[in-house]
Amino acid sequence: MKTKETVAGVGARERWIAAGFAMLAFAACDGPADGVARAVTTEATPVVAEPKPSTSETVQYTFDQTTSKIEWTGSQVTGKHEGGFGTFSGAISLVGRTLEQSSVTVDIDAASLFADVDKLQSHLRSADFFDVAKFPKGSFASTALTKGGEKGATHTVKGNLTLHGVTKSIGFPATIKTEPGHVDVDAEFAINRKDFGLVYPGKPDDLIRDQVVIRLTIRARS
Repeated sequence: MKTKETVAGVGARERWIAAGFAMLAFAACDGPADGVARAVTTEATPVVAEPKPSTSETVQYTFDQTTSKIEWTGSQVTGKHEGGFGTFSGAISLVGRTLEQSSVTVDIDAASLFADVDKLQSHLRSADFFDVAKFPKGSFASTALTKGGEKGATHTVKGNLTLHGVTKSIGFPATIKTEPGHVDVDAEFAINRKDFGLVYPGKPDDLIRDQVVIRLTIRARS
């Protein structure tokens, strides 16, 4: 005859077995970031003030809010979720029609974070993740744009990214096209959420992957 203690022990053992299988599946299954370029993350780069070019040499392109997007894909053992930031602004300062001398700045309203599940959206805004009440803003300021990039990208963008109150330098590939009156930027890369203090692990049998895919669709107009 099974006692309550025996039944409880069996239940606990089954949960640990289930968690073990889940972790094995987590290690074995492909995640959304597999095959995606990984951002190179280092300590924030000091921004050195440089002489400003004459106004005639610089054209500023502001992000078109109706066609620009900042999106992400995160995942755990049981699947993935899509989301993004609904409110952000930014500008590309094109110097002398040369991207390598130009710069990009972005400001993000962290509270505009959205996800494909309402409950997840609320959780991501909480102190477990982005803690938007404490850290209401995110930002990016480029420090270098160089020709060529991973996976056929036209350029590599490097700059300081601030999320969750943490600033790191990241470098990622992007395809940038300039035409009279507009600049288009498209990029897809993965960042490690833990680099920015986003360390919530998830459930023991449904762990959250560290790598989060970021997709940028920027349409800037002069």
